[in-house]
Amino acid sequence: MINTASKFACASVVGCLSFKIIAQPLVNFEGDICDESIGILNIVTDGYAHETSWKLLSDTGEQLFGGEGYADNSEVVKTMCLVEGNYTFEISDSHGDGICCRYGEGSFSFTVDKKPIFSGSNFGDIMSHSFYVDPPASDDSDSYYAHAVGKKGYPLKTALYEIIKDHNTRGYSAVWSLINDADIDHYFDKDLTILDIYSEKVRGRDSHNFEPSIDQCGQYRKESDCYNREHSFPKSWFGGKIEPMNSDGHHIFAADGYVNAKRGNWPYGEVGFATYVSSNGSKVGLAKSITNFNGVVFEPIDEFKGDLARAYFYMATRYEGQISTWEGNNDNSDAVLNGNNTSVFEPWLLELLKRWHKFDPVSQKEMDRNNKVYQFQGNRNPYIDHPAFVYMIWGE
Repeated sequence: MINTASKFACASVVGCLSFKIIAQPLVNFEGDICDESIGILNIVTDGYAHETSWKLLSDTGEQLFGGEGYADNSEVVKTMCLVEGNYTFEISDSHGDGICCRYGEGSFSFTVDKKPIFSGSNFGDIMSHSFYVDPPASDDSDSYYAHAVGKKGYPLKTALYEIIKDHNTRGYSAVWSLINDADIDHYFDKDLTILDIYSEKVRGRDSHNFEPSIDQCGQYRKESDCYNREHSFPKSWFGGKIEPMNSDGHHIFAADGYVNAKRGNWPYGEVGFATYVSSNGSKVGLAKSITNFNGVVFEPIDEFKGDLARAYFYMATRYEGQISTWEGNNDNSDAVLNGNNTSVFEPWLLELLKRWHKFDPVSQKEMDRNNKVYQFQGNRNPYIDHPAFVYMIWGE
């Protein structure tokens, strides 16, 4: 097991209980806090989700977890606390035709402490997988966040700001070297091309590929011409080419130059009516009314929503001393920022970011990238190392 837990004592804080912070979202547990391994099941249902059910069995055959009755063509995320031992996972389809691919593109996957255990899609009546969970390993990574011990709420955010604030500014031109190292596809196609968040297809073959360094933008007239350095938190929101924000690698990702231009400085959101769709399904269009925002947004694919949410929580923390002054820089910064340095975001966006953070947990790609950025500029994204910090600061 890869243990990603940290112990944060609360002896000096009135009303704070002792707890462990687990580097996965603490959701859907049968208990309260997990001191063991974190198992995460992800299911994408087909058009007949009522036929699908699953269960997790102990080595004695006892059912520990299970689920059924899901919505059609939806994503289900279940987080479980697992002690050392043998387990068997079973997924069933009452009609005997599985969850792919006659009536939709259903799939399932299971990780333990972020390590892939199994995945699948095609089966008949039932498919099962047996696996073993190792005992927790020791962790020596607490020292970086030592000054955050015992804090919660906005004081915790300020403590994290003090930890990460003094990173090395390398300059925007140096970001190419970061992108060409940190944003390489070791995870989906595994072809060592650029992992472009706006055109990468996580299921199926990419429409096009970019060779590191060779296909840097440059001029572009269409999608697939070249890749660029995308400020996920647009630079116009913080006033333009201003350091250290302009070259902060924690919010800059490789992205198709043409799609990047389509995104512009629109807020991230969930699109109700799309006016543009990229090859991997990223969209520009009017926001869904249920998101409580009436305007144009850019929606990335589900695979990268949590990544981008955690980049935004990083920006809210790293620039705590400045971000309250950015609201009035333009209409879109005004739409997303609330003018304070505590909650930072307008309610509609804060709720959306927390939801994306919850349903797209930290991936191996993010952990590897966090390490690369740390090597590049000398600070870390706390919300990748300890996703529970989001809930401890901004609530569930």
